[in-house]
Amino acid sequence: MKIVVAEKVAANAVQLLKDEAGWTVVTHDQLANGLESALKDADALIVRSAVDVNAQVIRSAPKLRVIGRAGVGVDNIDLEAATKAGIAVMNTPGANAVAVAEHTIALMLAMARHLCRADSTTRAGKWEKKSLQGTELRGKTLGIVGLGRIGIEVARRAQVFDMKVVAHDPFVSASVAREQGIALAELDQVYAQADYLTLHVGLTPQTGGMINEKSLARMKKGVRIINCARGELLDETAVAAALASKQVGGIALDVFTQEPPKNSPLLALENVLATPHIAGSTNEAQDAVGVQIASQVREYLKRGVIQNAVNMPSIDHQQYTQMQPYIALAEKLGAFLAHIVPASGSIQEISIRYTGRIAEWNTELIRNAAIQGILNQRIAERANVVNAAAIAQERGIQVHESKKPESASGSAPDVIAVTMKTTSDERQVRGGVLRGNSLRLLGVDEIDIEVPLGGNLIYMRNRDVPGVVGKIGTLLGRHNVNIGNFALGRKELKDGAEAIAVVQVDSPAPEAVLQEIAKLPEVHEVRGMKL
Repeated sequence: MKIVVAEKVAANAVQLLKDEAGWTVVTHDQLANGLESALKDADALIVRSAVDVNAQVIRSAPKLRVIGRAGVGVDNIDLEAATKAGIAVMNTPGANAVAVAEHTIALMLAMARHLCRADSTTRAGKWEKKSLQGTELRGKTLGIVGLGRIGIEVARRAQVFDMKVVAHDPFVSASVAREQGIALAELDQVYAQADYLTLHVGLTPQTGGMINEKSLARMKKGVRIINCARGELLDETAVAAALASKQVGGIALDVFTQEPPKNSPLLALENVLATPHIAGSTNEAQDAVGVQIASQVREYLKRGVIQNAVNMPSIDHQQYTQMQPYIALAEKLGAFLAHIVPASGSIQEISIRYTGRIAEWNTELIRNAAIQGILNQRIAERANVVNAAAIAQERGIQVHESKKPESASGSAPDVIAVTMKTTSDERQVRGGVLRGNSLRLLGVDEIDIEVPLGGNLIYMRNRDVPGVVGKIGTLLGRHNVNIGNFALGRKELKDGAEAIAVVQVDSPAPEAVLQEIAKLPEVHEVRGMKL
């Protein structure tokens, strides 16, 4: 085996590969004739972020079986080209979880004990013992938003300080949280209980600007906030106002909407602690990503074990061509479902049912695409068709599949149904691939409906009474939102009929428009989304 390590990684990571009998390891300082020359007979390539693994580089490596990224982001790797060439691409998510968790705790302690001000005033010749009297973490409540790898590590460390931990993550089951001694709660309950609030979620349409004027008003007066996730989670103007009014007692930031931050209203305030996006930057974390990727590459080359893959498994072109529309359909069904199911309940189960000829296929990729569509609406980790099922399992989500193959007459339509069950709700959507490769929504719960599954959509559930369609059309027209498709479905109930509508519009409907629709007396719920 030949492994090319094209960028500097930890020495013990390189040694791990060299220890394998018969393996040749070429390091970054041995590429005198260039990377492409070294890759001509290479089985594996390990990079960090500087080397551009483009289609040309991949074409120069006919024997390459795996590309390992020592880190998380894979923007420097052409995933499409790698997939077409049958090359597994792996990264190392979570390798810096401990580093970020420790930084989070450090920021909490710094705020609790006024460490930065204590240092600066003492150096200035002052001795301000009274004004620097702090508080203990012991007995305080830590609210955690997002219980991925980092959130769990933060919880473990906070518990050592005798803190009570309450968390919100709709994609973590109660049993997983219970095992960690963490109380799961609705987001508003976390806001109301937390003395310290720390954010560990990715940036999604649901989380962007989640710390805003309304959410800040729901928090305890004097709450202290830590953000080592994404700067875009905060409305900086609202946070600055809350700091000035003492609604927020302090905030510690490692991330900013603009990095380096310019003209941020927060940096001029005394009760703000800022660090330059260094939470994950430790010697140990940098070593860990190298050792982890070397270990993953070794396991793949020796045993075919794929860990933390970011592209789909190798399948031949014919199979991929046949399956691809249904992979896309499943992902969009999952995303649609995640939008219409209220985020108030913790997810318990995801079920996928196949009808028709697709029920006879190996549906692993289709199943994972459906899970991916659901998970990527809310969690920090980016799910894909390779790792989606593993992420669901890690979070205690049960996944079920059922199949109804095509009958002998061949009359069964090819339909995928995806169901999501949470602690508070259960919904199902159905879809198919019609008229070539057109992805169509075919039903929601027990109501049949047909509409293209893509673009900007507005989903509504309402009482089926005269005038609703006209009101919606008038309202959208008044706000210059053009309707491309308006699909309706209905079912009879004991006290009347219930209807759903899926409206495809040319541009995203502003939140204010959705709120106006929600105020209509006939409308039970409304959601906007882009698929």
